[in-house]
Amino acid sequence: MQNTTEKYHRASIALHWIMLLLIVAVYACIELREFYPKGSEPRELLKQWHFMLGLSVGLLVLIRLSVRLRHPAPVISPQPPAWQHRLAKVMHGLLYLLMLGMPVAGWMILSSAGKPVPFFGLELPALLPPNEVLAEQIEEVHETIGSAGYVLIALHALAGLFHHYFIKDNTLKRMLP
Repeated sequence: MQNTTEKYHRASIALHWIMLLLIVAVYACIELREFYPKGSEPRELLKQWHFMLGLSVGLLVLIRLSVRLRHPAPVISPQPPAWQHRLAKVMHGLLYLLMLGMPVAGWMILSSAGKPVPFFGLELPALLPPNEVLAEQIEEVHETIGSAGYVLIALHALAGLFHHYFIKDNTLKRMLP
């Protein structure tokens, strides 16, 4: 699973795009639930898929991080200015925090609300004892960070496109199949 000097390894590329699809599905589930009345079966099913897909993102990001830590990123050519490199590191750090923190926060919400934590036929153990006030507080933070996630993801995509079409470096090409 080595990166080349010009591209990420196939596994890294696959994980990146699979996780994008999962994140889109996570957001779609939570947004689409609004079309159904509270307590309805479709709404509850969309929430359950939101939880399970969100936890899948958390699991896959751990795999991605382990691969990323063992294999340095391919070089960007031509090399960007130092400020762009630092900004990219901050952006990637925030995205990794989002992909790790949101699933954990969702797990904590369900746990502190005293609800089961579904994961594809399994019920995960509670991370916290029941505490409705805490559940509401974590949920508020989860929703706020989820809204900020839209902005982070959009900026990440726009940066890739900007590098590809305007700067004309290999930033985006390194992650394309």
